[in-house]
Amino acid sequence: MVRPGKSTKRSGKRAKAMVRGHAITKLNTVAKEPSSDKGRLGKRVGLVRKVIRDVSGFAPYEKRVMDLIQAGGKDEKKALKLCKKRLGTHQRGMKKRESLRAVLQSMRKH
Repeated sequence: MVRPGKSTKRSGKRAKAMVRGHAITKLNTVAKEPSSDKGRLGKRVGLVRKVIRDVSGFAPYEKRVMDLIQAGGKDEKKALKLCKKRLGTHQRGMKKRESLRAVLQSMRKH
């Protein structure tokens, strides 16, 4: 369908260029989306959490999970079940168990 006032014929056999809108200069790099930083741990928040952990220590269920991890064997699974029960989801439970395992390893090194 052709708009009124526009012809279908073109002079020559070249394609017509689209020159519309405000003239801009294109950037070489693409700007990073702000949403990609969401959830990333910052320096200040990490430090605050570390200080709070040092002052308040571990929750009773976390101590129990650490004992189960130290026992090893089938108790690893019990530790995960306990974390899942307290935190609500399987993924959160696994993450908590791994973080407590890392704490135990760092305590062994020192």
